[in-house]
Amino acid sequence: MDRYCVMGNPVEHSRSPWIHARFAELTSQPMDYGRRLVPLGGFAEAVAAFREEAAAQGGRAGGCNVTVPFKFDAAALADRSSERAGLAQAVNTLRFEADGSVYGDNTDGVGLVNDIERNAGRPLAGAELLLVGAGGAAAGVLGPLLHAGVRRLVVANRTRGKAVALVQRHAAPARAQGVVLEAQPLDGVSGRFDVLVNGTAASLAGDAVPVPAGVLREGALAVDMMYGSAAAGFLAWARAQGAEPRDGLGMLVEQAAESFTLWRGVAPPAAEVLAELRRIVDTKA
Repeated sequence: MDRYCVMGNPVEHSRSPWIHARFAELTSQPMDYGRRLVPLGGFAEAVAAFREEAAAQGGRAGGCNVTVPFKFDAAALADRSSERAGLAQAVNTLRFEADGSVYGDNTDGVGLVNDIERNAGRPLAGAELLLVGAGGAAAGVLGPLLHAGVRRLVVANRTRGKAVALVQRHAAPARAQGVVLEAQPLDGVSGRFDVLVNGTAASLAGDAVPVPAGVLREGALAVDMMYGSAAAGFLAWARAQGAEPRDGLGMLVEQAAESFTLWRGVAPPAAEVLAELRRIVDTKA
């Protein structure tokens, strides 16, 4: 049986094992998926140990998901990576190839796009989108958002220099897609937007997103990449702005579905699993 896992620190909160177990069950894929707490500074060693253990048990390590703070370590470990992972400079999915090499991908952005368009029913083509934050989370989703056909995308960050650097790195794909891509300071955002995506940890501290009032159009979609209690502050802010609030649970399931497809060559029923997980989360809330 092929073995997979999620690696991170902390990792005990991860819902990835449950999600992938349901994917495997619903698609009849023989696989085992667990979680691994990785010591800080020990990512490469943890990956090697995981692969060795699987071989010693007569199986094969097929790959792993990577969460904070190891996405940059995963990018460095990969022998080759997808274009979107290269743009993000971060990897959240590793696939272990038959020749021993490691392939890296970043499924966060396509997971976000799929959740917005499929689950929230909001086409992104022609939309004006505000992406708040310029760290690893924002970098992971910017490329796929550009490819989704938005008309204008503004990256806003407290430190404008980080937003500028992220925008410059994505200048070529933005031109290729005909997207107006800009960097703006977080406290000086100009324009009105159809979609806002929060890629910061502001809600973790109980803070609202510090963008000016009135930046969202009537009925805009406001998405936080976090979910559960961590997203509560942002969701309350979005409602107060007259926007449709959405947490990151759908993105979590959709990015996992993309990883599963990369590993197994089978697309799992993400919407069905999301509905099940939503009931579990809502029951525990």
